[in-house]
Amino acid sequence: MFVPRHQLIVERILGSEYAHTLTRFIGLLEILMAVWILSGIKSRLNALIQIIIIGSMNVLEFFLAEDLLLWGKFNIILAFILISIIYLYEFKLKKSSVCC
Repeated sequence: MFVPRHQLIVERILGSEYAHTLTRFIGLLEILMAVWILSGIKSRLNALIQIIIIGSMNVLEFFLAEDLLLWGKFNIILAFILISIIYLYEFKLKKSSVCC
């Protein structure tokens, strides 16, 4: 709502007809993901889904909406750093006896 850039990115990638609704839906899904992260339930599955979503979203934005990104093409480097942190924490540093 306060950052129309997000809606512009959604418009560029998915079309303008439902961009407003889809942007809000994506925001809701982000909130639900945060609740899932905080719950600690199936944290490895959660991490894998985060990695896939962050990676695919940033590749799409890199090629289709680079001019709308806050840091332009540098965003993909920041996404890689975030993916690396998620991976290292969940699969290397965190001690877990139960998979997924």
